[in-house]
Formats: sequence, C-alpha cells, structure tokens
Amino acid sequence: MQIIQKYFPTLSPEQREQYAALNDLYHDWNAKINVISRKDIDNLYEHHVLHSLAIAKVINIRPGTEVLDLGTGGGFPGIPLAIMFPDTHFHLLDSVGKKIRVCNEVTAALGLKNVTTQQARVEEVKLPRKADFVVSRAVMPLADLVKMSQRHISKASNNALPNGLIALKGGELERERAAVRRETLITPISDFFQEEYFAEKYVVYVQI
Repeated sequence: MQIIQKYFPTLSPEQREQYAALNDLYHDWNAKINVISRKDIDNLYEHHVLHSLAIAKVINIRPGTEVLDLGTGGGFPGIPLAIMFPDTHFHLLDSVGKKIRVCNEVTAALGLKNVTTQQARVEEVKLPRKADFVVSRAVMPLADLVKMSQRHISKASNNALPNGLIALKGGELERERAAVRRETLITPISDFFQEEYFAEKYVVYVQI
C-alpha cells in the first residue's frame, strides 16, 4: 500500500482505505479463484494496482466519462482506476464467469458505486452505452485491441485526450504501432514509476 501513497500522495482517506483493502480481498479470493498467478499475488500492489494506475499518470479522467475495461480478468486496470476516479463509470468486461465473480465481490466489498460488470465476449457484446475510452491489460496485438474496441467508442469527446484505446503493453512495440496506422502515443511507465518492474512497460494511447 505504501507504494501507492508514494506516487499518489493526495488520495482521500476513503481512497486510502479502499486501496488498503485490496490486499486481503485479493489474497482471499485468489485462494478460491485463481485470477492472479499464485507466484505473483504477493506483488499485488506493484505489479497489478500500481501498474493499472499508470493510466492515471497519462490522463486525468474527467467526471462523467464512460470507460470500458476490455478483458478485465480480476479487475485490472478497472478497479484501481475506479477508486482513483470515483466520478467516472467503469464497465468491466470478461468472457470468464469466475473472473467476473471476483470483480463483483471486490467492488461490493469496497462499496464502489461506479463499477458495473458483464460476462461476455467483446466480439458479441452489446453495451448499454458507448465508451469514451477502452482500457486494457489484455495480452494481444495492438491492432486486435483497436479492432475490438472501435465499435464501442463514442464520437463525442470531453477529455484532454480524444476518445480512444489506452492499453498497458510491454516489450518492443514499433511493429505493433506500425500495424495500427492511427495516431498513437507510447509513454514509458518508467517516466512515472522508478521500480525496475516497469523498465520495459508502456501506456499506449490510440486515438479512435
């Protein structure tokens, strides 16, 4: 939890309590339903919560914004971002029912009112309303993420960045960027967080 306060020192008392609660919640649920590698669960805050919050260093999401978390897994990056931006609505989507169950249990325990969830494949899903941004930590090529995202993104923008995809990616990205053929911004997470884990990880924004 200290690592979150290190990089986000102005959290409200409620936000600090919610981030602190993630430790026991995810340890408990991960013992029942494996949504985080058992070897990695003790790195929850650095590898999952803080990693998710790299998006908050790239964009200060405005109240009233609609965000779709594509392939959320156990709720990343959606749940950490929902705590950070309580006036933004996050819709968490995953095709695996047990992962959505964990998301539901964690959001209920935290008292998050700005999160909804859905078990569905993104290729088939019909959303109640379009998103301003799609966020994702899904491990798939950037071009595939763009293809899956574009029909879910609204045309009207109200944030500093125009509507689009914001993905957490690692490794060599120039070939993926070339395949997208859209305006793309790649920001090294090491610009914000000094831990070695983030050395070759990036926040990738694609305008859609």
